[in-house]
Amino acid sequence: MALSCARTVGAFLGKCGNCGSTVSSQLSRKIPIRPLSCSSSLLRKNLAAAGPQKFTAEFIEKQVEEFDIGKRHLANMMGEDPENFCQEDVDRSIAYLFPSGLFEKKAQPLMKHPDEIFPRQRAMQWGADGRPFHFLFYTGKQSYYSLMHETYEKIQNLEKHQDRLRAKGLFSQDTKRISLGTSRWLTKDEVDVLLVETISAHDYNRFIQLMERLLSIPYCAGEEEFVLRYRRQLEAQSRKQMVPTLERDDRGVAFSTAEGRRKTSTSSVVLRDSGSGRVTVNGRDYLDFFSVLQDREQLMFPLQFTGMLGRFDLECTVSGGGRSGQAGALRLAVSRALLSFLSEGDVETMRQAGLLTPDPRVRERKKPGQEGARKKFTWKKR
Repeated sequence: MALSCARTVGAFLGKCGNCGSTVSSQLSRKIPIRPLSCSSSLLRKNLAAAGPQKFTAEFIEKQVEEFDIGKRHLANMMGEDPENFCQEDVDRSIAYLFPSGLFEKKAQPLMKHPDEIFPRQRAMQWGADGRPFHFLFYTGKQSYYSLMHETYEKIQNLEKHQDRLRAKGLFSQDTKRISLGTSRWLTKDEVDVLLVETISAHDYNRFIQLMERLLSIPYCAGEEEFVLRYRRQLEAQSRKQMVPTLERDDRGVAFSTAEGRRKTSTSSVVLRDSGSGRVTVNGRDYLDFFSVLQDREQLMFPLQFTGMLGRFDLECTVSGGGRSGQAGALRLAVSRALLSFLSEGDVETMRQAGLLTPDPRVRERKKPGQEGARKKFTWKKR
């Protein structure tokens, strides 16, 4: 059965298992332990039998206050600043003060914020007479069906609004739509946490289909706040790219410089605009420097991909490694140098094509006692 209150480390770890010394009383009173786990069906059964809300707001506030006091005690014990003592410092300190040889993570001592220990629960669902407040209580998923009813009601209101506009001759398909941008729908697990209910994959798909139907209505912009409530914003990957500064030489010709690495090779590229398409590597023509066709294609692929082949003059410098590593390093450097001459959309296209992603693969070393990096010697019985 799940614990209804926070146990302390002192209750479980009164003495150290290694040296037998007594645990600090200040710390042992302040470190809450993860509740014992049980099956979801048994937990729902216990919550249903308990009736009203199990963990009250006053109880959670008290646990948060004790957590803050315990964290300050722990910071003082470790000789660190309590104001800048984060959760990573807490975990590191607990692992140092209470070394545990237990492999099961749930059995190891920990100190977490009460919001992570005590699960979210619904508000009180029963009245003084023992009857549920919500009319969908006996469906078993009242929050989910309430959300579906609310979504469908918004769809009906939008359709009625469109019918009134059609009757007045003011209806138009060219309306402002909801800008979803780089966002995604909440996953099933995130919806479970939001609703404090466990729904099936079929129910989740029905919810997404209903939201997509809402987005298909021309005048859906009025419900933008409701729709974005169930979407998560994703950071645009192209914004993470460091675009080289576009410079100009004495003649006013624009150029950019970039560097690239591959295996043990290091390269740098100077990309000059309005050139004749001449490419030199370490002062030699790239046709002479790279005798293998595949290496030449690696070097010229970024220019060919962006449709700028023949527009720039490339002055490349490369050192270290072999021909394959040098070609890969130059390809990455050329791709980065091109960012100064491309729009944001073209940069995103290059990122999706993998031209801006460094290749971390290196040759794996040979291991002692075996024939190669992975290959073993042939085993013979006699």
